Amino acid sequence: MRAKFTVVLLVLVSLVWTQACKEGEQKTAKAIPPVNVNVYKTFSQDVPIYHTFVGQIYGAKDIVIRARVEGFLKGIHFKEGSVVKAGDLLYTIESQPFEAQVASMKGLLAEAETKMVKAKRDLDRYRPLAKMNAVSQSDLDGAVAAYDAAKAGVEAAQANVDAARIQMGYTKVYSPIDGIIGKTKAKVGDFVGRDPNPIILNTVSNTNSVLAEFFLTESQYLGMARHVLASGQDGMDREKTSNTDIQLILADGSVYPHKGTPNFLDRQIDPTTGAILVQVSFPNPDGLMRPGQFGKIKAMIDSVKGGVLVPQRCITDLQGLKKVFLVDERDTIKEQDVTLGPDVDNFVLIRKGLSGGESVVYEGLQKVADGTRVAAKEVKVDRIAQEEG
Repeated sequence: MRAKFTVVLLVLVSLVWTQACKEGEQKTAKAIPPVNVNVYKTFSQDVPIYHTFVGQIYGAKDIVIRARVEGFLKGIHFKEGSVVKAGDLLYTIESQPFEAQVASMKGLLAEAETKMVKAKRDLDRYRPLAKMNAVSQSDLDGAVAAYDAAKAGVEAAQANVDAARIQMGYTKVYSPIDGIIGKTKAKVGDFVGRDPNPIILNTVSNTNSVLAEFFLTESQYLGMARHVLASGQDGMDREKTSNTDIQLILADGSVYPHKGTPNFLDRQIDPTTGAILVQVSFPNPDGLMRPGQFGKIKAMIDSVKGGVLVPQRCITDLQGLKKVFLVDERDTIKEQDVTLGPDVDNFVLIRKGLSGGESVVYEGLQKVADGTRVAAKEVKVDRIAQEEG
């Protein structure tokens, strides 16, 4: 009987103690005020993915000026670094040897013409005599053959004269296009047109528009190609990609005011580097851009449908696991594992873990943990463009 009474007493004491602990915990919970935090409200959106590439600038046309004949440079007829027009005289090479060659070819032409005249007169005499059987048919055939040969000799001599005149014409070098001409690589008196002396005299560049060349890795190319195909564009067709957002960031960090247009995609990926050449055209109405400059080309290579962005400062790293703190409908913190995509300015794309509409702790991360009660205040966070390295 005493044992039963002891058991009942212990049970009653246990119940009273448990109830007292619960009441104590509730009083303690009520006594601890919620933690004040700022939260960012996520939402889904189409997120364009940009990459920055280092590129070099070229003229729309960079025409190399070469000496096509050998000789001593006699004159330079332009100001270095100036604008030249198509057909402007740039260089002259001594022409005396070529003038002599033309004169010699003219002499041979005159000799051939004389032979042709004689052959023609002989033929004119043989024809009436052949009709009267005063000469044999073989003599007439010989006269015809001699005339034909003399006529061909005249044509050959005339061709030699024309060739000599063309060679003499090469002693004057004209600009092939409108553009800016560079510093001359040969001076008056230099022997040009043959190694080891200068062969390239200069370069003329048309800079009404400029071309920026850069390289994509194979993975970047695949991402861009899929984006182009998904948007219904046909390769690098200019008309269908004219609205592509391609920016040029200059060496001083400023953004070039004109957008670029895809101009060329190489036919293959270089197997030695795993990269493919891309060329983008930029208008250059003010002449600001010059060949040889370097810049950064910022281009959209992908677009994520229904993507979720969160500020970078919302992300915490715990032993390599990326997490964010969410505030649920009961104002309680919940840890959420996330998979990150690329950075987008001062935000980061969430590949997995968020779907939009969540409240993510933005300020006060060091004060919260899973289960913490909070007083949340929503804040707006602006996108701030950041330059990629």
